[in-house]
Order: sequence, then structure tokens, then C-alpha cells
Amino acid sequence: MNFRARILGAAAGGGLPQWNCGCDNCNLARAGEIPSQTQSSVAVSPDGKSWAVLNASPDIREQLARTPELHPTGLRDMPLASVLVTNGDIDHVAGLLTLREMQPFTLAATPGIHEVLEANPIFDALNRSVVTRKAVRLEEPFALLPGLEATLFAVPGKVPLYMEGEEVQTDLVGEQTVGVEMRAGPARIYYIPGCAMMTDALRARLDGASLVFFDGTLWRDDEMRRAGLGEKTGKRMGHMSMSGADGTIAAFEQIRVGRKVFVHMNNTNPVNRRDSDELAQAEAAGWTVGRDGMEITL
Repeated sequence: MNFRARILGAAAGGGLPQWNCGCDNCNLARAGEIPSQTQSSVAVSPDGKSWAVLNASPDIREQLARTPELHPTGLRDMPLASVLVTNGDIDHVAGLLTLREMQPFTLAATPGIHEVLEANPIFDALNRSVVTRKAVRLEEPFALLPGLEATLFAVPGKVPLYMEGEEVQTDLVGEQTVGVEMRAGPARIYYIPGCAMMTDALRARLDGASLVFFDGTLWRDDEMRRAGLGEKTGKRMGHMSMSGADGTIAAFEQIRVGRKVFVHMNNTNPVNRRDSDELAQAEAAGWTVGRDGMEITL
């Protein structure tokens, strides 16, 4: 075994149930009829001893508490060595404030994402004398952990909601939204929790991968409109949808991947229901829908 991945949180921002939402899925989760899910994060390790967390969700305290592999091994000894964030979205950086108790780890991100963090003084709670801020340039391999090489690369996306102006470009390609390529022995793994569209470059990059975690926010682009929960489409939010001619399932039909796992599901997504036709369609197309606590090893 050269690689372990544990999904700490499978949901998009707000989680399932979302605190202010009365949609069918959220009500079913409150009633215990479908599993609740915390917000987007994955922990990875090449050996099961040293771990990195990809995206620090607002639920990270709960996620760490229920993951024995990430519990302290001494008074202040932790298996958590690195945290990497793929964008500046609240559901991916707010958990950094929970990790402020003078615990050493490396915080990795692109220079652009570090600028977003540095512009808000609340993140100075991560004391720089113990938390090393590592700026990682696109396409430059680095050691995420000993034995686990990572490379950040741009994927189409947008700036965080709190940075949006009057005009919003949802297919920006740069440092604001990135994917993570990881190599452990012969395995090649990708983590892409947010992606606005499939490109030829991304398709070529993913071809032949051992494992891909990919954006599963919505089943269909107008899902939130149909649910009566808002006017934003998936494309407006900077996310591909699972279904449709230009959706993720169709896009991956010609991409050779060992295992495909959806992460970052919105609370409205019907694949959250185990008896839904949409979940059956996704699984029939070779996809696994990620759930909190799910572990994958290579």
C-alpha cells in the first residue's frame, strides 16, 4: 500500500443538512433517513503515519475528532504534517482558524491564495513562528509529505464569493482555483473539488490516472432554481454539473481513470439519497459518490 485517502467531508459549502435549508435532502438528513455530510476535505497519506489535509473546512474539528489516524500520538505530537488549500473559498479555509493552537504544520497554497489569506488579519491567528506558510507555484512539484509528491495546476474557476465584483468570470484559469496532482510510487492521484469546465489540457492530464476525486456539486445546472432555493446555476457558481452533455459524467467517458470519486456535493444533489435514480446513473457510469469517512487505498 503506497497511498491512503480518507474523505473527511464530502459536502459542498454549508454541509448536509445546511443550517438554514428546508429542502428535501436536508430534512431527510435531520431525520436520520439519509447520512449527514460535513464540508469538503480529504486527508491523504503515503504510509498511514504522516498525513496531509486537503482543504481546511469549517467542520475540521469534528472531522479530526472522528478520524483516529489523525489523533494526537503524544502531548503535542500530531500525525497532521501539512494542510493544502485549493482556493480561498470559505468552506476550504475557515477551518484554518480551528488549527490555531500553536501546533506546527506546513500551510501550502499558491502565492495568489496566500495573498487572500494575508489580506485578512484574522488568519494571523496561525502563528508564523510555528506554522510554515509555503507558497507553491503552479506546475512545480514539491513534497507534500515524505514519499508523496504533489503538483498544483490551474483549473477553470472563479474568485471566492466574498471577492466577487459586479462582473464575475467563472472560467478563470490561474492561481485562484487549482487541482492537486499527487504521486505515490506508481500511483497518480488527482484532487479537484472545484472545476467550472473540462478543457483539452485537463482531459489529457487526467488520462491514465489511478484515482480522481472530482467536483460533484450539482446533478444538473439549474438544480437550485428547480428546488426554489435561488437563481444561481452551477455554471454561475463555477462548477460543472454531473449530468448533461457538457457534464462531468459525459466528459469522463473518454478519459481512462482507475477509480472516479465525486466529492463536494451540494445539499440539493439527489445523489445524496441512496435510493435515487441519479445515484444509480452515476454508479452505472463507473463513479463512486463520496461519503464522510470513506477510505480509498492504492
